[in-house]
Amino acid sequence: MVVVARVVVALPEIFKWSVFKIIIVSIIMPVFNEENYIDKAIKSVLNQNFDNNNLEFIIIDGNSEDKTVNLIKNYLKKYKFIKLLNNLKRTVQYGLNIGIKNSIGKYIVRIDAHAEYAQNYISKCIECLEKTRADNVGGPTIAGYLNGNRIQKVIAASYHSKFALGGGKFHKKNYEGYADTVAWGTFKRKYLINIGMYDENFAYNEDDELNYRIIKNNGKIYINPEIRSIYYPRDSYLKLFKQYFNYGFWKILVMKKHKKPARISHIVPMLFVLYLVLGGILSLFFKKISLIFNIVIIIYLMLNISFSFKNEYLDKFSEKLKLIFVHFILHFSYGIGSLAGILSKKIRKMFKF
Repeated sequence: MVVVARVVVALPEIFKWSVFKIIIVSIIMPVFNEENYIDKAIKSVLNQNFDNNNLEFIIIDGNSEDKTVNLIKNYLKKYKFIKLLNNLKRTVQYGLNIGIKNSIGKYIVRIDAHAEYAQNYISKCIECLEKTRADNVGGPTIAGYLNGNRIQKVIAASYHSKFALGGGKFHKKNYEGYADTVAWGTFKRKYLINIGMYDENFAYNEDDELNYRIIKNNGKIYINPEIRSIYYPRDSYLKLFKQYFNYGFWKILVMKKHKKPARISHIVPMLFVLYLVLGGILSLFFKKISLIFNIVIIIYLMLNISFSFKNEYLDKFSEKLKLIFVHFILHFSYGIGSLAGILSKKIRKMFKF
């Protein structure tokens, strides 16, 4: 009887560490060449107020060429709930689906390596998902920067500008309510699998496409400002240009797939690029067109300068000057990417238009 009693008392501890422990949440994070950010992301997960015994943290590496994998392996030795998987196809959408297929949690919390997360991030995501009965939940995108990186600081400030990104709901730090998209996301695993996971045709905008699909199937997406994270944007002008070129390019594919009309905020950058090219050429031959062309350019510059110098996230004059250039990069790269998407043979062949 004494032996039986001891076993009964020990049962909670036995099951705590046994293979039978219940995994409630699966965190999935695709990575590629993230040596500058991976430590911050992982440490913010380790600092969560959610019990690690109910977590699995799946990191999917896309064949990184820097120190990312070595940095991850330092954590694998100490934390058994962290798993490292390989994504031979490299890009994000494949990595996400690998993570989902290898997960066992009731909930999927998708996170990004270019960010760090508040201590209650996971618990707030699960709480919001259950409370709202939404199919995808997340928080606002609050941009930050690494100390000493002045360009990244300016780019981060642009994320809080209506002139830069159009003022989407998930860019508003205090917005709460339903939306048509959200950064990253938290889902019930069963729902995510039933809806088809991430479309592997999309090398970019995979979140965007999934959220379109959720709404198309009468699902709901909810933003809660208590779900806090800091996103670290690109840290150079060239990287920013490439990123938003790809966003513009793949946005066209998303809209074509779902036969959904573009918003004004998606069309304006493309019209801006067309205006610069066609207007610039025509203004060389026609004086009246030249006058109109110059007036519009002056209006754009005035708006750009005004929004840049009113930006409350920057103090220095030199930073505000750089923000003018960042605004232009965002608009021009997204617009030229959208045009490339429309003219792309790959997209025309895939969707026959």
